[in-house]
Amino acid sequence: MGFVSGVVLGLIFGVLLVIAFVYSENRRSMKRSQRAAYIAALSRLTVEDSRKLLPKEFFPPWVVFSQFQKLTWLNSELVKVWPYVDQAASQMMKALVEPILEQYRPAILDSLTFSKLTLGTVAPQFTGVTIVESGDNGVIMELEVKWDGNPSIILNVKTIFGVALPIQVKNVSFTGVFRLIFKPLVDELPCFGALTYSLREKKKLDFTLKVVGGNTKSIPGLSGAIEDTIRDAVEDSLLWPVRKVIPIVPGDYRDLELRPIGVLDVKLVQAKDLINKDLVGKSDPYAVLYIRPIRDRVKKSKTIDNELSPVWNEHFEFEVEDIATQHLTVKIYDKEGVQDDELLGCAQVQLKDLEPGKLKDIHLALVKDLENRKPDTKNRGQVHLELIYSQFGEENGFGGLLAAGAQPFGMTSLEKVLSNGMNGQRLSSLSPGKRKDIIRGVLSVTVKRAENLTSTDLGGKADPYVVLTMKKTDAKKKTRVVPKNLNPEWDQTFDFVVEDALHDMLIVEVWDHDTFGKDFMGKLALTLTKVLHEGEYDGDFPLDGVQSGQIFLHLKWTPQPI
Repeated sequence: MGFVSGVVLGLIFGVLLVIAFVYSENRRSMKRSQRAAYIAALSRLTVEDSRKLLPKEFFPPWVVFSQFQKLTWLNSELVKVWPYVDQAASQMMKALVEPILEQYRPAILDSLTFSKLTLGTVAPQFTGVTIVESGDNGVIMELEVKWDGNPSIILNVKTIFGVALPIQVKNVSFTGVFRLIFKPLVDELPCFGALTYSLREKKKLDFTLKVVGGNTKSIPGLSGAIEDTIRDAVEDSLLWPVRKVIPIVPGDYRDLELRPIGVLDVKLVQAKDLINKDLVGKSDPYAVLYIRPIRDRVKKSKTIDNELSPVWNEHFEFEVEDIATQHLTVKIYDKEGVQDDELLGCAQVQLKDLEPGKLKDIHLALVKDLENRKPDTKNRGQVHLELIYSQFGEENGFGGLLAAGAQPFGMTSLEKVLSNGMNGQRLSSLSPGKRKDIIRGVLSVTVKRAENLTSTDLGGKADPYVVLTMKKTDAKKKTRVVPKNLNPEWDQTFDFVVEDALHDMLIVEVWDHDTFGKDFMGKLALTLTKVLHEGEYDGDFPLDGVQSGQIFLHLKWTPQPI
């Protein structure tokens, strides 16, 4: 009996072993077939297929962009000649770069010069080259350059406090795409009239600063000021649309040089919900605005003390050289006195998004770092801007710029553009007196209603009324009180005589009427730019400083020259 049982169990075990072996072989065969199919599919992938599967940062430019070609031969030759380039170019670069650093030198520094400048022993590498199709009379070549160099750079820095420090620039790492333009093409050697070069794209610029025998933190703000100066000098003096033109064949090449093509008018209205950097009290914010960070082209607002939602209502003008690639940068700082001012947030506006002659009213979310592509999850507040871009010598959406030869009469270009659109009249058709007085008039404000106001009374209701104030003159108007209502209707109209409409503001405040006082229910600040542009408009506006609530207004502008 035991023998029979053993035979049966052995047969069963053998069958199971055969089944397991066959199953295992089938699975291995299936996996090999799948792997072969995957490899065959990968072998059929094109560069375009790879670009769809993976982001471009996973590939060098010559893989991602099929028109890029590798330059191994050029890199090999550059390594050989680099010691001679270092010796020949160091003094020339010192002479060229020092005036540029001086142009971007911040106010905290009295002087910024080189005591030593050599390019080191590590040659840059050209990682890709391409020819850009161009319909005009020229050839455009783009070269991607990567340099993780070991230059020896020592700066002589003298602060406004009389302190002199030698500062070493270390660990330089740079990656960017340079653009070379051979234009115009001519019928004599070397077959092009001038060479124009520029940094089309800066992908990476890193370096560290070290005081020789000291610490940059010994003087508040010094390290940040020098780092910003170097970055601004490198980027703004080389980055497209800035370009350098080198004549090869004698001729007039002024059309290749960078020159202004228009003016951007910016009204810095206000910021909201800024982060608080102060341990005691609130931040003291001010704004810095620029298109190019050259010292005399950077604009700075006044400082608003102890306020996280400051209202500036300040106007600035900026020259524009290339609407397609330039942008307006806004940085909000907290004034710290003797310490380094802290950055509260920053934002950028691409000028290509602006329509010439048209008013653009925008609210920009502030971020920590403009170069960090990762999303900023922290709420840093927002900044409110009004923008008008005006091209030189072209008609705009408000009826045309100043007629040729007309005098500006002390008006900003924002005033000229807005004035052109008032009542369909051209500025050139008005008398000198009207041109001068065009910003004076009567502002009619109809307070229509409010919705979803925040309750301030114990019973869940409120007795709201509205106070209207012109900021410059402090002229005030007040609606009637609507009892026990969070969705009140007023339909009351008030007129204000305004002497300087482009620089005045309407402040709207909602209050809860109480027998022994009043409770705040929200406010907002409105510039008059839009009503000057459109003549009249209806708007619903969210109230600031409260959890909920919006107010509905009708504004109308009537010019009243004296």
